[in-house]
Amino acid sequence: MARATAKTNTEDYIRMYTQMVRIRAFEDNANQLYLAAKMPGLTHMYSGQEAVAVGICEALEDDDRITSTHRGHGHCVAKGAEFKQMFCELLGKAEGYCRGKGGSMHIADTSHGNLGANAIVGGSMGIATGAALSAKLQKTGRIAVCFFGDGATAQGLWYEVMNMAALWKLPVIYACENNGYSEYTRTDEIAAGSITARAEAFGIESFEVDGQDVLAVNELARGLVERCRKGEGPFFVNLATYRYHGHHVGDINRDYYRSKDEESEWKQHRDPITNFGKWLEAQNIASAEELVGINDAVRREAEEAVAHAEAAAYPDVSEVDMHVHAGIPHALSA
Repeated sequence: MARATAKTNTEDYIRMYTQMVRIRAFEDNANQLYLAAKMPGLTHMYSGQEAVAVGICEALEDDDRITSTHRGHGHCVAKGAEFKQMFCELLGKAEGYCRGKGGSMHIADTSHGNLGANAIVGGSMGIATGAALSAKLQKTGRIAVCFFGDGATAQGLWYEVMNMAALWKLPVIYACENNGYSEYTRTDEIAAGSITARAEAFGIESFEVDGQDVLAVNELARGLVERCRKGEGPFFVNLATYRYHGHHVGDINRDYYRSKDEESEWKQHRDPITNFGKWLEAQNIASAEELVGINDAVRREAEEAVAHAEAAAYPDVSEVDMHVHAGIPHALSA
């Protein structure tokens, strides 16, 4: 996140590792809450894609904007959100970031520039582009990052906003988390031609990167963020990644659209956390014991946050029409 003073690479690396572990721990606990019937509604796990959110968000300042997807917990954590408020939101509690009214697919944290997740595929593309336009008109120096999946490249809104962003040279990065599947269908079966070529058709400079390599993602992101601030945007990035779970938590029997061998290959050989941990050890940046210590500390943090959320209060019934009709006092205005 934003840093007031220069940090050493070692501190950056440890923070990126920790943030990826935090995302994985959050998702593991969220999955258990759903399976235990403690969480209302559906949720979509981000496990396996941690290097994308962390690599990009670590290149941003705290007041830069991001928009997310229905698979948005990872972006929320990477942009600075706290476990307690996030778990409260998932459980519908008043202490949640949206007072429990957004839930998993609509969680937002505007205090850290996260304009929110969106249950509509590609629904946040216009929001991110609008945030970039306002940043340019107001000369704030901020940039916007729009996270979306490969399936969203079939949405007409994406082409509309890319056209505007290219014409107006907006400071926005369109980050396609290409996990190989559009819900239950292989992406190469529903996406004709090259995805990067779709952005290039508008004159938008496009890149491809290994979305499982947090250092590669971060290096590319830092360069593009700097160029955006200089007025050289927009940019498009196709990040090759993989979701470990199904499309949503109820998508358990996946053999009909992808094999267990494929899933095992990604988990055993392409895991972003495991591989980065091995690199940290090989570079003598952190020992195996230190990495275990980080994992244990994060696990305890998540468990404490879950217990806090389970004990937290639900919003009062008087809030049922709050944020819906004009003239209703806002719960956070006092």
